[in-house]
Amino acid sequence: MNNSKVYDDRVDTDSEIDLRQVLTLISRSFGFVKGVKGLFICKLLMALVSILPALAVPWILKIIVDQVIMQQPFNTAEVPFPPFMMPFINMIHDLSPPEIMFSVTALFLIALILFGLRAPAAEQAQEIAQAKGFDAATQSEQALSSGGSNTSGLWGLLELSLSIRMTQRLGNALRARLMGRLTHLEMTTLDEQRIGDSIYRVMYDAPLMPEIIYRIAINPLLLIITAALSIYLLQFSYGEVTPELVWLAASLIPLTLLVTAPFSALARRIHQKNRASGATTTNRMEESLDNIAAVQALGGLDKESVRFEKSSEESFWRHRLTVALDLILIVIRTCATWIVMAIGFILITDDVIDGTLSLGDYAVLSGMMFMLSENAAAIGLYWIELQKNVAAVRRVFFFIDYTTETDGEYRSIKPIKKRIHLKDVSYSYPDGRVALKQVNLELTLDNLVAVVGPTGAGKTTLAYLLPGFIRPSEGEIFFDDQKFSQLNTKDIRQQVTYVFQEHMLLSSSIRENLLLSNPDATVNEMIEACRISGAMEFIDLLPDGIDTPVGKGGDTLSVGQKQRLSIARGLLRGTPVVVLDEPTAALDPKTERKMMAALKESSKSRLMVIIAHRLSTIREADQIVFLEEGRIVEVGEHDALMAKPNGRYRRFVELQAVQ
Repeated sequence: MNNSKVYDDRVDTDSEIDLRQVLTLISRSFGFVKGVKGLFICKLLMALVSILPALAVPWILKIIVDQVIMQQPFNTAEVPFPPFMMPFINMIHDLSPPEIMFSVTALFLIALILFGLRAPAAEQAQEIAQAKGFDAATQSEQALSSGGSNTSGLWGLLELSLSIRMTQRLGNALRARLMGRLTHLEMTTLDEQRIGDSIYRVMYDAPLMPEIIYRIAINPLLLIITAALSIYLLQFSYGEVTPELVWLAASLIPLTLLVTAPFSALARRIHQKNRASGATTTNRMEESLDNIAAVQALGGLDKESVRFEKSSEESFWRHRLTVALDLILIVIRTCATWIVMAIGFILITDDVIDGTLSLGDYAVLSGMMFMLSENAAAIGLYWIELQKNVAAVRRVFFFIDYTTETDGEYRSIKPIKKRIHLKDVSYSYPDGRVALKQVNLELTLDNLVAVVGPTGAGKTTLAYLLPGFIRPSEGEIFFDDQKFSQLNTKDIRQQVTYVFQEHMLLSSSIRENLLLSNPDATVNEMIEACRISGAMEFIDLLPDGIDTPVGKGGDTLSVGQKQRLSIARGLLRGTPVVVLDEPTAALDPKTERKMMAALKESSKSRLMVIIAHRLSTIREADQIVFLEEGRIVEVGEHDALMAKPNGRYRRFVELQAVQ
């Protein structure tokens, strides 16, 4: 299924998975149990103990009916009680009916305090933490703090608290890992991946992984053990009396699995589309609000509202399909189990009428059959319900497995002391576009270098190579004598700072924006960086100086002010290499001259690489690198390049002057 044709998926475009991949995802999810091993063992043991009260209830009812109401003596020869009931039977064996009732009541009170009155199927037990909404996002967010128990009372409360703790630790571990991978995606992938989709995967897909643990490792085990014990007890007590009932009870689980399992592939597809459409809705909202100024200025409010409304309608429609599938399966499952139940009740009633069974036996068998039908119904839908979680977890593991800039075996970097050397470097984007061809270039520290060329010449691509946003398709980059291909990207960024043309500021104060690049910077260091970039000219005029908030994305500042603050933040890192993308584009000539003089002075202790179009910026450079169609055409100082009568750089400058 190609989601990109309908939804906003640009990277994760094929969500179709087969049974083998489903089992792999389940296995990988279960691997996260290592981080909560102690909690998991405690949860499993407590859950196993919680099975016992439900198994004892039918036999207690038998005692009330036969020994209290009918006042019959205990007769364990024809229909023996199960072994776990014998200590209690031996205690009350010789008591009168009122004394037996008193003993049973006391046992009920003790069980009530410990386990409460609740003994639902394990599938339903997971819902007790809090009521869930009906949309995928709400359910997923609430699933992060869900938990449950087969009982209530003191035991159930303790198990619930333990379950919620385990759920939160599992969910947090997965979404923290996903967030870490998303933030380390390669730049070319980040350009394609939608922010809203990433948010949806972290916030709404990842929390469904803990339910896989419950659905695979705990709940099915409880259901199977409960069903097996129920069938064993039926065989133990009634195998000789009414063997057909035992076989009928044993057929409930395979029958429900047989009628529901064929829907699993359909369930996977429906739930995958449901989540993809939900992510699209998140994308629409994120894009509209993030660009609200442009939307308002261009009169696009109504159009954006319609786009969001359509995406939201699609999301609701997809959810209704999941509900419809659930209802269909419930009807199929209910019909299958109730047909078997009806046959069972007919057989039980006939045996009671014939005198083969007592009224107490009717209570036991009815209770056992009902319990088995509940377990069979839960098991029958378990695999189908699991597809919702698998659809969500597939979206999470897709980006956990996706190539990031940190993948591979790398060495630690030594500080750059002399130069950066590009040798036969070429780069092609994933879509096949060739951006750089056989680039050979030496950039030495203590220099201000301007990278120049027409639009599409490869300037930004060349600059992206230096901090490791992208890696060469061919050739090699050397940091002194260290091969770029063998260096860790995180370490490279400790040596190279990149200041983007787009001004990416936090919505906090100027101080906090500066400390983002260097948390240990002193006030004097911050002021010096702002002085070099020319930012102190406006910071001194602000009411709270560097503690003045800059608003959403720095919107309380002008474009030029944001540009200068971004440059100051980059300089504050103190790295030996700084790359500035169009640093003077929004500055007036006077401010530009001051900044370029300061940057040139600052470059005496580092390598300053500037991507620029303005001649006034370019001519201040110690070295000019002129690119055209991905190739380096000329390298040199401004005056030397201008002295070439037919030089490409000179023609570029003259065309700019004419324009």
